[in-house]
Amino acid sequence: MTEATTVPWYREVSRGQWKSMFAAWIGYLLDGFDFVLITLVLTEIADEFDLSTASAASLVSGAFITRWLGGAVLGALGDRYGRKAAMIVSILLYSLGTFACGFAWNYISMFTARLVIGMGMAGEYSASATYVLESWPARLRNRASGFLISGYSGGTILASELYKWVVPHWGWRWMFWIGVLPVLVALWVRRALPEAGDWHEEVATAKARPNPFGPLFAGRSRASVNTALAVAASVALFLVFTPLGAGWRRPLSLLAAGCLIAFAAQLGGRRRWPLYVALTCTVFCAFLYSWPIQALLPTYLKEQLGYTPSEVTDVMFYAGFGTMAGCWLAGFAGDWLGTRRAYVYTLLASLAFVFPVFAVQDTLVGLGVLLFFLLALSQGISGILPKYIAGHFPTQTRAASLGFVYNTGALGGAVAPVLGAHLAEGMSLGRALAVLTFGLTLVVIVLVGSDLPRRLGRLTDPAGDEDHLVPEQPLSMTGPDMEKT
Repeated sequence: MTEATTVPWYREVSRGQWKSMFAAWIGYLLDGFDFVLITLVLTEIADEFDLSTASAASLVSGAFITRWLGGAVLGALGDRYGRKAAMIVSILLYSLGTFACGFAWNYISMFTARLVIGMGMAGEYSASATYVLESWPARLRNRASGFLISGYSGGTILASELYKWVVPHWGWRWMFWIGVLPVLVALWVRRALPEAGDWHEEVATAKARPNPFGPLFAGRSRASVNTALAVAASVALFLVFTPLGAGWRRPLSLLAAGCLIAFAAQLGGRRRWPLYVALTCTVFCAFLYSWPIQALLPTYLKEQLGYTPSEVTDVMFYAGFGTMAGCWLAGFAGDWLGTRRAYVYTLLASLAFVFPVFAVQDTLVGLGVLLFFLLALSQGISGILPKYIAGHFPTQTRAASLGFVYNTGALGGAVAPVLGAHLAEGMSLGRALAVLTFGLTLVVIVLVGSDLPRRLGRLTDPAGDEDHLVPEQPLSMTGPDMEKT
């Protein structure tokens, strides 16, 4: 029996590692606060700007359009100059973007500010996740992932509590102006925290710093082609999720998908491109099942159930705290059962709560309790998604790879609210949300349960089983199996 099995796990984490977790957690809490504001005041914005439900839902989608670019660029910044620098830039971007939302005068100005928020949120995810995962002990990194992502849920709780006090008295714009406060956190992070341990040991002391985008710009012709692809993808996504692309959404969507797959194939190289593409598709489906509820739950509560702002706040508290508790549970389950197995079992259990949530209408407490358990199981398991993705990539390119894969897949979050709003045109919004959540959760269960990304990756890279976050552990090995080894 080793010392690690006799000492309580929390004592294996040093004071500096706990401080790193707290700083990243606060950043992620404020990230969640800034991002969820739009869902809480969506009906107020729709009324002021005279928007349909689908057009208003596209404002939620706006922050996802630039995430692929923000995740890649700020992730590359983190790989080359350190995780801490990328965290600071990310916090500044989403804080200033949120502040700008408070000055929006029409749909386009609000949508543009949401694009800036998306850039910052993408960088925050990759920078904070890699910072914490590389700072904590290897065998506790599922736990570290779950603790970190729970900060986002804390942000949603904080935002919903402020909503019932701020909006009825001062209006929806003040919710966004309050969102500039994370700038203070960025200044504190800059002065108080050390660099991530793995990056400092493997990259900071190296003679040559990594350049994750090197393959995209190796030669003038390739650089020109990839610059054109980046512009085409950005323009196509902007048109798809705004009224400007009406009538052309299908070909524009195919164009954007083709450009992004081309980037994934180049970043992965000959041996790892199937892994990049498969992981991106898995994340895309994960956002498709989770974001209809995240984006449109307040709208459902206000429009279909007729809840007041105070009642919406109460329900959102149950939902947010359920997700937070689920993230904590996911971290422990991931270290015990293994990341992939914990993911599948938890999602299977969540299916029992999907339709009951949208069948309850007359009791606020009953709805809140059901939402607590649904989101603890379905949304909470996303707490170990950073560990699941990041384990596939080495330290030198981890932030850029995680940033690109996760935030390109996050386009599913852009599709989800619009898809839910359009589906609700032929049925009730509650039924539409239930159908999307149940069906797409099954898809993710199949993708993760069958270990499809790893299996496809092995076709071109047979030696690619190693979990880079937990050395010498295959990605498919569970926690108990690892302890036996």
